Amino acid sequence: MGKPYLGLAIVLASAFACSAAPPTPSPSPFEPATAASVPTAGELKRDLTVFASDSFRGRETGTNDERRAAAFLVARLTALGLTGAGDSGFYQRVPLVSQALGPATRFTVSTPSRTMTLIPMIDLVPILDIGGDEPPPKANAEGALVFAGYGVGNDFWNVPIKGHVVVLVNGAPPRTAPNERAALESESAITARLERLIPMHPAGIIILLTGASTDVATRISRELSRSLELAGPSPDALPDGERPVPMILIGRPSAGSPLLPPGWTGDGTPRVLHGRRFTGHIELRRQGVSSYNVVAVVPGTDPALRRTYVAYGAHYDHLGILPPDHGDSVANGADDDGSGSVALLALARAFASARSAPRRSILFVWHVGEEKGLLGSAYFTEHPTVPIDSIVAQINADMIGRNNPESLYVVGPLAAPHGQSRVLGEVVDSVNRALAHPFVFNRDWDSLSSPEQIYYRSDHYNYARKGVPIVFFTSGLHADYHRVTDKPAKIDYDKLAHVDLLMLNLGTALANRDIRPVEQPSVVSAKRRTR
Repeated sequence: MGKPYLGLAIVLASAFACSAAPPTPSPSPFEPATAASVPTAGELKRDLTVFASDSFRGRETGTNDERRAAAFLVARLTALGLTGAGDSGFYQRVPLVSQALGPATRFTVSTPSRTMTLIPMIDLVPILDIGGDEPPPKANAEGALVFAGYGVGNDFWNVPIKGHVVVLVNGAPPRTAPNERAALESESAITARLERLIPMHPAGIIILLTGASTDVATRISRELSRSLELAGPSPDALPDGERPVPMILIGRPSAGSPLLPPGWTGDGTPRVLHGRRFTGHIELRRQGVSSYNVVAVVPGTDPALRRTYVAYGAHYDHLGILPPDHGDSVANGADDDGSGSVALLALARAFASARSAPRRSILFVWHVGEEKGLLGSAYFTEHPTVPIDSIVAQINADMIGRNNPESLYVVGPLAAPHGQSRVLGEVVDSVNRALAHPFVFNRDWDSLSSPEQIYYRSDHYNYARKGVPIVFFTSGLHADYHRVTDKPAKIDYDKLAHVDLLMLNLGTALANRDIRPVEQPSVVSAKRRTR
């Protein structure tokens, strides 16, 4: 599951065909899987022990490790007898570009007597992407420096902001109570400060991090050095006049910094830094990278429905190699999202070996680049290998093998726009109730106002943007999220198999329904008449 990029996109966003052949007799819309086709804990453990092993080195997008992971999936699908549905067999090429700061990148503070250079990626790290569809922050900033203190209370009203380069500390004033200090030094406090400051139209923003947020600069610096995006026009081609967000830089406070007033640790009063002027320019260099989604299909049997699809999705990439933690540097990503990836393999086996294939076709997509910003699913939904309007529903599995064995988060039926996933949610509930041991669904994250913003953080989001009904299953976050400790040994394989059974039965029900899981015109008309 992707990590929110400071949550800025959420803060800044204002809102964020069948054949005509006669149908065959319809079976019951829900027929539970037979024992022979049920996913087993044993097969899931067998595959995940390999897929999330150190030998795959964390499956980072754009590396040979990602390509070896894709080859593992393709080998298993070939052995299972599925049909490739990419643009080259099972593979769909996803054109990406890496980007790095170019040599013309420069940050300086000038006074009447001298010019001081701040080193990019060491003294200051630029925020290049705020997520979503928002344009990147401006590439240039110039203006007189003002110190806005800690950005609390009336700090922003006590200095001129518009047209100035504003420096503030993500921290707490002296003598702040411990619990309040922790909140003011947190990563989420960065977003809260930006939410207040950006509408005031500064020429640039420099946030100096303290306390628990200190490692954000290190993390973003590391992510920037390994960042990828979909190939296309360079962000450099977009003029600053079309970028509403000013340049945003982060760093750490240091003694004698030209960005800070003398004695600021004891006196955080906002003030103009008279005689100091900041100038910044960001240059990006881009290089092409080839990456791949893996796509497979089990053909349906009904002449009237087999050109429509129930789609399953997971992401097979993870974070690669991280800084050592107790001597271990491989981010295995067993739960995130090795669990979803092998669950789809077990579903592929179940559908391929079933006594009778479903009426609609079953589409499997292992997305690449989810951890880099939902890249593989963004590309697939813009360049689908089947017509996007032929996908009747998308079932996304991301991190489904941990936490309470009886509970499962469900996201989409309420959060997806225009009620497009409401009927799908009713089918999910019906299928879950039919299990011998139904899950207790947690719907706390099925809301656009959820603080974690989970709806935006996995691949189902790009399908929902195209109007496809979606449901996202996850067993939730945990202490090993995005750490090298996310290991196969920590997976609850019985729970993983139980989630997989729910997904199998749900896909079977959707594939055998006469109608799509959407509001039918007669129902919509009746609702309108009652208003």
